[in-house]
Amino acid sequence: MGTLTRAIRNVSRRKARTLLVVIALGFSMAIMISIPPGIVANQESTQDLTENYNNMLSSMQEEINKTATLIECSTSSGQGMPSGAPSGDPQGIPPFGSQQAAVFVNETVVDEIRSIAGVKDIVGFLEESSNETTSETISSPRGDFTVSRPIYTITGVSLNSYFIDNYSILPTEITSGRNLQEADSGVVLASSNLTSYLGVGVDGQVEIYGESFTVVGIFEPTSQGRFETRIVCMSITDAQRVTGNAGNVSRLDVYAESASDVDGIADVIEATYTDLYVTTYKDRLENLERMQEMYTETLNNAQSTIAQTQSTATQVIIVAVAATSLIVLFVMLYTVRERTKEIGTLKAIGFSNWNVMSQFMLEGIIISLIAGVVGIAIGSVAAPTLTSLLLPRISMFGTQRSFPGSVNPGTTLSQAVTTALDPQWMLLAFGIAVSLGALGSLYPAWRASRTSPMEALKYE
Repeated sequence: MGTLTRAIRNVSRRKARTLLVVIALGFSMAIMISIPPGIVANQESTQDLTENYNNMLSSMQEEINKTATLIECSTSSGQGMPSGAPSGDPQGIPPFGSQQAAVFVNETVVDEIRSIAGVKDIVGFLEESSNETTSETISSPRGDFTVSRPIYTITGVSLNSYFIDNYSILPTEITSGRNLQEADSGVVLASSNLTSYLGVGVDGQVEIYGESFTVVGIFEPTSQGRFETRIVCMSITDAQRVTGNAGNVSRLDVYAESASDVDGIADVIEATYTDLYVTTYKDRLENLERMQEMYTETLNNAQSTIAQTQSTATQVIIVAVAATSLIVLFVMLYTVRERTKEIGTLKAIGFSNWNVMSQFMLEGIIISLIAGVVGIAIGSVAAPTLTSLLLPRISMFGTQRSFPGSVNPGTTLSQAVTTALDPQWMLLAFGIAVSLGALGSLYPAWRASRTSPMEALKYE
């Protein structure tokens, strides 16, 4: 009978012990397989979020720079945010069932503001959330929340060709169909999240406040995060009619002749129309700077957490390797002691020291081979769980933007860590398992080979 055959037979004869050792070694291997790819995935996640963050801030900076002469006047301090999401909430999570009441001003204000010295143009909008709401569950660092929010928000736009051509009053990311045009009536431009929710496409019909409209185009909302507002754009005349707000507006975009006129115009508007919240270029820049500070702080905290996690993960891997070696060592030492008489018999019938040593080393290697396969199987199933328990979820505050360019804190930009096992890590861990099996068996096998036949046969 060959050495390998005897080794396999001896391993199979001690099924319970072999099973326990394989399970213990398997979990050690699973940790070794799961943690390194998890660390890599977390680093890539942080890098992706950093790139997204830098791109978003750059985009916002460019957008703000293009609107140096724009003065935004809104009837609500939470302008540009989803109904029910207070601007002061850093997570963008509204209280249960809360919803801001719509406030409007008469269109006569448009002509009055236009008469202010230095005003070049003024564009009126009407924004109102639908009466119908949906209940949705969102997750946050504070737990899961069930919130009620409107199915959609109506945005009425002045479809004047001059305004359309010269100012960013309409969404630009059209993914299907066409944009709104001058003299459009009875048609809407819908955000992609709304058409997905309603299950309609271009040329489909949507019902807004009991009136049917045709979808002529679909656009991608510029807001980012988990709490995107579903928007339906139409002519301001249609919006005023269906909402029962004829002659009213809720937001005004005032354009100054030059940037030097902005502060003076804003002061006049604030003094004359106390119900309007005025936002200028400087305000938007300050808002962007606050967001940048918040992002940077959050990113630094995330990177610090990852560094600590990497240190902990390294320690865990070292402990797993040491534990694996010790498990093999002690099991094989016990096996040698238990089979002392068998060793004496083998040497008495002519087995050399090398034959005995190779047999016990093969037994340790076979157990480690089985454990390596089990460890890969466990790691393939449990890797997401192991990494989610050990590694953090990277998230940082995002923004909610409402065309044509307002910037408000509101949502959270986050990215969960997903772990995909790398075949190279599997092969490496498998090789480590076999190596540890051989090293752990080396001393017990050497000790067995040095046993005197006479002493072994006397052993009780």
